[in-house]
Amino acid sequence: AASMSITKSIKQREILDRFAGAPISSCLSSYKESFETVHDLRNRIAALAASVADRDAEVSRLKEFADAFAKLKIVLGEHSALVNDIERLGSVEDLREGASVAQVLFTDEEKGIVTALGQVRRALEAIASKDLAIAQIAESVTEAFYLIEEASISVSTYLEDLEADPVRLDSAQNRRSEIVSFIKRFGKAGDPDEQIAELIAQNSIVRDSISDLVGGDDRLSAMKVELEIAMKELHKRAKLLSQTRVTSASTLSSLVSEEIHSLSMPHTQFSCVVESPDYSTALPISAFTSTGCDEISMVLQGHKDGPFVPVAKGASGGELSRVMLALEVVLAKSEPVGTYVFDEVDAGVGGKAAVEVGRRLHELSTHAQVIVVTHLPQVAAWADSHFVVNKSVDGTVVQSGVSEVQGDARVAEIARMLAGHEESKSAQEHATELLEMRR
Repeated sequence: AASMSITKSIKQREILDRFAGAPISSCLSSYKESFETVHDLRNRIAALAASVADRDAEVSRLKEFADAFAKLKIVLGEHSALVNDIERLGSVEDLREGASVAQVLFTDEEKGIVTALGQVRRALEAIASKDLAIAQIAESVTEAFYLIEEASISVSTYLEDLEADPVRLDSAQNRRSEIVSFIKRFGKAGDPDEQIAELIAQNSIVRDSISDLVGGDDRLSAMKVELEIAMKELHKRAKLLSQTRVTSASTLSSLVSEEIHSLSMPHTQFSCVVESPDYSTALPISAFTSTGCDEISMVLQGHKDGPFVPVAKGASGGELSRVMLALEVVLAKSEPVGTYVFDEVDAGVGGKAAVEVGRRLHELSTHAQVIVVTHLPQVAAWADSHFVVNKSVDGTVVQSGVSEVQGDARVAEIARMLAGHEESKSAQEHATELLEMRR
């Protein structure tokens, strides 16, 4: 699956940019900034041009909102705070009654919680020195005593501060009514505090919208000049991005070709091709994408003087896996990823070439986790961990399982892969030699 992804143009561009590293990241970041500026200006110009016909009505609507917002001076979370104040101020008598009952239960000299807990505390402290368990209980009771005492003081203070305030209640109710009315007028149905947040965000862009509309044709002309300047900067940054990619593509092509030659593809040449537009002339906006103006393709030449063809057409499944392996070995030195999975990477190879495939996979594993499905002992011998897929038949039921082989069992498995059965002495000796290569 990983090898098939390199046949796609988007993936090929990502691979080239990964290889180029910091230089491309810097150029691409700068380019994207210009790209977003241009598209923002284009959207604003389009919106302004479309609204010219009815801009007076739009300006009136926006000003009405802006003036009402400025007069109200609403803040985030205000509605829920007002609801809490109204509930509290409207329930002063209920609050006083409940808090008074709590105060009596806390402080009654004969039956109060503080008095009773104090008695428990003193009783336990008197015998705490005689048993560690009692001492621990006494400590817990003491902590509870201080917490209860603190709560009792808090209730008393709350009662002292609790006063009916009809003026403040009336003010809070009026303020909430104003906010609810404002939300109904300019917002949507839903949670009031969420609507307030949306209206505050809306207010932050209303002034710019009014400025765009009021300016009319003059503002439209000025924005077109801004767009022209922004397009020139985008053109400049796109050209620099292309030049950086061309330089990196040349280096990538050479390094990957060297790797491919060692993987039983001695006459194959790899090339990463960057096709860019003619930057000597002005380019239409359609030439620019979020990742630049370049078309990236990866091609293979099967033999000297042969044509270069896309990797999807110029390589078999196994060869494609080896191309991917060569790419990842090169990429791992600049920007490794977490895990690689290869299947059929050894298709069509054997002998020395198979050993080199195993060696490259082992080298790649120093930078990331590598999982390989293989039938070649020369590849399996390079693995840090070796797992075997087993299939067994129990009556009419076929079962499959996976088990790790180590030590002598691994030597036997490599020998089986070499000679067809693990009992061959020469195969076991050869298997031992293969396993010692990794060391």
